[in-house]
Amino acid sequence: MEISKEYQREDLTVIWKPKKCIHAGICVKTLPKVYDPKAKPWITPENASAEALKNQINNCPSGALSFRES
Repeated sequence: MEISKEYQREDLTVIWKPKKCIHAGICVKTLPKVYDPKAKPWITPENASAEALKNQINNCPSGALSFRES
């Protein structure tokens, strides 16, 4: 079974599948206030607008990031 982690905010949940991640770093470069690999949790979705999150997630080259709207 594939492991996934969920990071929620009021209107959106960011879903991360670590096994799919190729560590391209696009998420960190695009939204550094949301994605911080040194922090726990490393994804803080409330630090960007829902639109910015969706745009960035749709550009994830591996498909490791996805979202679900609430």
